[in-house]
Amino acid sequence: MLWTMIGAFAATLTMFSFIPQIARSLRTKSVKDVSPVTLFQLSAGVFLWLVYGISRQDQIIIVANAVTLVTLAVLIFLYFKYGGLKK
Repeated sequence: MLWTMIGAFAATLTMFSFIPQIARSLRTKSVKDVSPVTLFQLSAGVFLWLVYGISRQDQIIIVANAVTLVTLAVLIFLYFKYGGLKK
């Protein structure tokens, strides 16, 4: 029970870790401090964690990584919307 609670708390922190960056990007309409390499590398890692969670049928891993992947997708969308690759 304790380990499940620790896992759920860790998952919650991870799931919502990109919300402040998303809010800032929306507010400032700028992504100048966002690294696209980091976004794509982290997205690949989160996707693999999601696949792992599915293979283990672990709901905490599945939900945490699915939500995290969605927030990363939003941030990647904002990166391109606000011209992150323009020089």
